[in-house]
Amino acid sequence: MSQQRQSGPRPSARSTVHRRLTGALVAVALANTPLVLLLGYGRADGATDRLDSWSKEERAVLASMRLSRLPAPPPDPSNTVADKPDAAALGKRLFADARLSRNGAVSCASCHAPDRQFQDGLPVGKGLGLGRRRTMPVAASAYSPFFFWDGRKDSQWSQALGPMEDAAEHGGNRVQFAQVVRTHYQHEYELLFGTLPNLQGLPANASPLGSTDEKQAWSRMTSEQRDAVNRVFANLGKAIAAYERTVTYGESRFDRYVEAVLTDDDTGQQTLSTQEVKGLHLFIGKAQCATCHNGPLLTDQAFHNTGVPPRDPAHPDLGRAPATTRVRSDEFNCLSRYSDAPPQGCQELSFMATDDPGMEGAFKTPSLRNVALRTPYMHAGQYENLEAVVQHYVRSPAAVVGHSELAQSDSGSIGRGPIRLTEAEMQDVVAFLKALSGPVVERPIR
Repeated sequence: MSQQRQSGPRPSARSTVHRRLTGALVAVALANTPLVLLLGYGRADGATDRLDSWSKEERAVLASMRLSRLPAPPPDPSNTVADKPDAAALGKRLFADARLSRNGAVSCASCHAPDRQFQDGLPVGKGLGLGRRRTMPVAASAYSPFFFWDGRKDSQWSQALGPMEDAAEHGGNRVQFAQVVRTHYQHEYELLFGTLPNLQGLPANASPLGSTDEKQAWSRMTSEQRDAVNRVFANLGKAIAAYERTVTYGESRFDRYVEAVLTDDDTGQQTLSTQEVKGLHLFIGKAQCATCHNGPLLTDQAFHNTGVPPRDPAHPDLGRAPATTRVRSDEFNCLSRYSDAPPQGCQELSFMATDDPGMEGAFKTPSLRNVALRTPYMHAGQYENLEAVVQHYVRSPAAVVGHSELAQSDSGSIGRGPIRLTEAEMQDVVAFLKALSGPVVERPIR
């Protein structure tokens, strides 16, 4: 299995928490022995255990996937207001403010709608124009070391800034955003970040990433003016991130079932149907889903090429491979002057793998929490339903870009190999995935 490889000093807090959450299962997934045999399901002799009987090893895997094992989000050293209630309150207002767009009609909530699982239900995001990829959900994103499908941002606050300047999304510019803060949020801003810089005398619209006129206006500003605007822009993102850190998942029927299994509660085990339990057996065994979808959030937070067909075959998406260069050079990354972290607090970025050939055509593993409520699927909405997704993994097509982990190389040594399921087993897996739905909640900050 191809994963981001880390080396060097002690891992960051986010990385450490993630490894603690998923370490046991990831260790199994990385072993040479097939996961299905280690878990004792689908044995070579064709024997199977009773559906209501779970082995010690299987119970350990199930226990690692409970939502109750999920701690509070790990600290973000690059954002000193990340866990301040006042910052979360300001961020919630900014998240829904359509004035933070070129036309005054697009907000963060336009694509990350709270009443639609903090996504939009579209194959690709739609703001001022159409994007290239599916809108990713906000819930529990604070546990991730990298953001977007390709990981081109390394913090929630930096991620929040990207769409604001993107021509197909908010389409705004930095001076415009700073003036919105001055006009509508100055008091709240100054309580968190100190005195707002003097923004008098600035052009109405200016940005290094905007239109030709906006770029020219930006170049005419002094370096001090540009720095002041950048700092307000960064702080705007930090407030939004403080709010997003409160958005997480609530308990599903799956979680209640696992608690019942671990406490030998026969009545509680009726929470899942027979078909859903069959699907769960397959999920952690023969279907190999738990190789990547593990831990309480059912994601390894890594990037994988699984041969998903490109939305535009003539211009295939290269995924993670080029994004490592983008995040390393980002002016708002963890090592930037606008980050609150000391250099030693940015180990995910500092020791990020940049030469892994497995990252070509690789995309981030999304959480499967509430997955049945978030159609369509994959990084560009290529599949309309879960049935099509499971069928894709069973087909195990060759990748258009890079090498799929589901396919074997000429030597037979790369990847997990194809997944073999019957039609009935595929339906069982889909039934189980629907048991992962629960509420999206806002975690209180004190």
